[in-house]
Amino acid sequence: MKKFALLLGLLCSVWNYAQTPKTLLWKVSGNGLTQPSYVFGTIHITCDATLKPKVLDALEKTQQVCLELDMDDPSLQMVMMAGINMKNGQRLDSLLSAKDFATVDAFLKKHLGYSAKMVNTMKPFMVTAMLYPKMLTCPMQSVEQELMKVAKSQNEAIIGLEKVLEQMAVFDAIPYKEQAQELVKLAEKGIEFNGSETEKMLACYAKEDLDALMELFKSSETQFYAQFEEELLNKRNRNWQSRLPKIMAEKPTFIGVGAAHLPGKEGVLQLLKDLGYTVEPVL
Repeated sequence: MKKFALLLGLLCSVWNYAQTPKTLLWKVSGNGLTQPSYVFGTIHITCDATLKPKVLDALEKTQQVCLELDMDDPSLQMVMMAGINMKNGQRLDSLLSAKDFATVDAFLKKHLGYSAKMVNTMKPFMVTAMLYPKMLTCPMQSVEQELMKVAKSQNEAIIGLEKVLEQMAVFDAIPYKEQAQELVKLAEKGIEFNGSETEKMLACYAKEDLDALMELFKSSETQFYAQFEEELLNKRNRNWQSRLPKIMAEKPTFIGVGAAHLPGKEGVLQLLKDLGYTVEPVL
């Protein structure tokens, strides 16, 4: 279930921003902070989650790790299970035509080993998230899990920026029918096509090239994520903007959130600057 929670972040992956330095790690100082904190852009699934020396150095300089969710929260699994299904009794087979439902059914049987009927009441985005590991040509690794390992080895607290219910509520704000259509598109394109797109994304991430990632998503055949960027990214970023000052004031903090949340006028980096912090790239 923890792995499933990590996959949700993959659904938030489009942004607009000016040219950005090629780095995923940013130093946050000033505005009353006695010691700097760091913001790091993560990726939720990858083939190689090895942390670079500069990231390990930042972890050593900080006293706690803050991720999107506290993955060690004992209530995480229970809360996720409570919010995994669509509201008001809606079902996938009522959101799709018989033909599209059959397409999804065959796709799920092939790649997950069970029928669409078994996930008929589940939010379509949740089903999509379950398919992402299948797009990798390697065993799945998680940057967040690596960050947690380091934090635990340093006997540091691991905290979350938001509760799992807040994150899952995002997928109620986007019409279920729209989510279901995205699942159909994924099934029609096939794992091979989507796997190729995932490999391109991972290559851009490895180069710490946010501009290249932006171009990759801009050239995507679907503008779905851009259409719902406010729900997927911007609202959450603003919530975090109100919470981060208290967190950073208490202890120098290593903050790890999906790379899509960093850049742009509504991104975490700019929102911290708007509060008066100095935000500098760590190259």
